[in-house]
Amino acid sequence: MEPARFFLIRHALVEATARATLYGNMDVPLCDLSLKGEAALYRWLAARLPRPAHWVASSLVRTQATAAAIFAAGYPDRELAIEPDLAEQSLGEWQGISHEALVERLRHPAHPFWPHGAEERPPGGESFEDMRARVRPVMERLARDHAGQDVVIVAHGGSIRAALAHALGITAHQALTFSIKNLSLTRIEKHGADWRVVAVNEEPWILPDVD
Repeated sequence: MEPARFFLIRHALVEATARATLYGNMDVPLCDLSLKGEAALYRWLAARLPRPAHWVASSLVRTQATAAAIFAAGYPDRELAIEPDLAEQSLGEWQGISHEALVERLRHPAHPFWPHGAEERPPGGESFEDMRARVRPVMERLARDHAGQDVVIVAHGGSIRAALAHALGITAHQALTFSIKNLSLTRIEKHGADWRVVAVNEEPWILPDVD
């Protein structure tokens, strides 16, 4: 059986006021730069992504707006399926606080490459391990339902890392070491019972080539 092929894209940059805080799964908009100033990246993605494909986005507006921008850059419009369990990690009572204010609230050491550790569960929120647990069945279901097909997922840094953690069978702490940049492309495949990682954090080398 042919594998299910996944193309995971992190949403574009959000507005500056949100970036100054821990916004977690708050519904924050993209900044104007993301919608207007990164046209070359959108065109690169529109040319790079497979056609046809099943398109999926999280329930947050920033992923759906990113998908719409890719369509506008030259990818034929597709129906966009919404998967709420691919949303970013819920930070509960920490959402909206500054990065500086977070330090005194941590109960575990911060991750070397993330504001908080993978085991940290904010009051009223979820840990990264919790998020991996909700992302896992979505990826397995999509792989089962779209075996032999291409699936484009517009999601978040957290949910893409969670998908990688599941595919590789690594710890949540290890998954947080992945760099997942805005509008980067990560590719994984499901071959029978096994997952394969094809590329992580792929970006265009020379943007003028996509003009």
